[in-house]
Amino acid sequence: MEPVISYIGVGSNLGDALHNATAALAVLQHLPHTKLHSHSSLFRSAPIDASGDNFVNAVARVDTQLSAESLLAELQKIELSFGRERPFRNAPRTLDLDLLLYGELIISTDTLVVPHPRMTIRAFVLLPLLELDPDVVIPGHGLASRYVQAISDQVIHSVPKT
Repeated sequence: MEPVISYIGVGSNLGDALHNATAALAVLQHLPHTKLHSHSSLFRSAPIDASGDNFVNAVARVDTQLSAESLLAELQKIELSFGRERPFRNAPRTLDLDLLLYGELIISTDTLVVPHPRMTIRAFVLLPLLELDPDVVIPGHGLASRYVQAISDQVIHSVPKT
């Protein structure tokens, strides 16, 4: 199978969120049949439709030979290894890894929806994604950049590099 360019959203707002997000990006380098190509800067943003402290977010680009479902399963294993619990919808989380894009595919199953259904309305997804690829196309939606104006009221700050 040829590698598929995929984008993964990384987020944390429980515990040491900065450490969790940074460590998760490092762990993505070890996914089977997958190469971490690059990742965005880290960003801080307030929770949207969620509770808890501010989030630390990033987006990673991987080239993977895993199926979308297998990649999701690997991401969920990583979340569990970081102590992810799901006591209720949008609960604070030690780590959240979302499969945002899987090549040019549109997928809708009971366990996976790609492109991620809320990515066009979330600054913490769009801005890091566009940092990685200003010309990225969201299948079924067009250029990601066309959604930036709609999220311009969402406050998001770049985390200074240490």
